[in-house]
Amino acid sequence: MSRLSRARGTMLLLFDVAEDAVAEHDDWHTHEHMPERLAIPGFLRGTRWTRPSTGPRYCVLYEVDSPAVLDSAAYRERLDHPTPWTAKMMLHYLGMRRTLCEIKGGDGEGIGSACLVVTFAPALGRTEQLRERLVDTLRPLAGRRGLVAWRWLENALQAPMTHEQSIRGRDSAIHSALWVTGYDVDAVASLAEAELGAQRMSGYGAVAVDHAVFGLAYSLTSPGA
Repeated sequence: MSRLSRARGTMLLLFDVAEDAVAEHDDWHTHEHMPERLAIPGFLRGTRWTRPSTGPRYCVLYEVDSPAVLDSAAYRERLDHPTPWTAKMMLHYLGMRRTLCEIKGGDGEGIGSACLVVTFAPALGRTEQLRERLVDTLRPLAGRRGLVAWRWLENALQAPMTHEQSIRGRDSAIHSALWVTGYDVDAVASLAEAELGAQRMSGYGAVAVDHAVFGLAYSLTSPGA
């Protein structure tokens, strides 16, 4: 079974870092933080995405066996006992939205050079309509020229306060997100103006719709995956 199809949960992080700490953050995140996370049982792959435009600068996606991994003792142990370098970097985080998700649907494998993240919530009384319309819209995307894969993520667990979070300040979270990746950034970005645009999403039954296109910066797979 491939890593993406094996994953039943994800952690989606959207955040900024103080400008004068960006270079050190990327060094720490690449050489210490992500390897540490991928050594935790149940973590399968981590990817870091960035964009030069205004907020959020970073999108980090961790694929896990199931949402339960994100509430495991092994993961909590790391969150409550950060390394000195991690504790230092937490001071530079800004506007963290950290969501522990269940994968509600998806198709396609692998990752491309770009991804689109669409965050949203269902309008009151329109949850089922939204699900039906999105399924119809998303189904053909993985096979489209320029695109590779998509995943539908929903908040599944309330993230408890941890020592790491207490250093950087309380995190917020989102309700749902669509993540679409591809090898052609124009094909990826065009979805935000077409099938997954704000007007279309509103018609499907979504509110609080926001879009961001990111470029792939780094990816790491667990040694045991």
